[in-house]
Amino acid sequence: MAQAAAKRMLARGSGAIFFTGASASVKGYAQSAPFAMGKFALRGLAQSMARELHPKNIHIAHFVIDGGIGTESDAQLHPDEIAQNYLNVYRQKRSAWAWEMELRPWVEKF
Repeated sequence: MAQAAAKRMLARGSGAIFFTGASASVKGYAQSAPFAMGKFALRGLAQSMARELHPKNIHIAHFVIDGGIGTESDAQLHPDEIAQNYLNVYRQKRSAWAWEMELRPWVEKF
């Protein structure tokens, strides 16, 4: 999917592709090897694509979503706040593009 999207963006000369990972993108957990492998691979894909496509005006970013998602309390990641962070990264100027952002509620342990 990313390859097909990038091809169209290259023809247009601009674009953005954002990947959503999880805490397993940066640290494995016991009995979660298949999930961690997939998330590590997704992060690696995003990093490689960023190095290849940033110079071609295509913004690639990877988001680590580290926590439960919901609206019952501020101990959860609120969907609207997650979306706001994606929008903020999308609006970044090329001179300071982020390729990765970690989002976690204030109660999440590092």
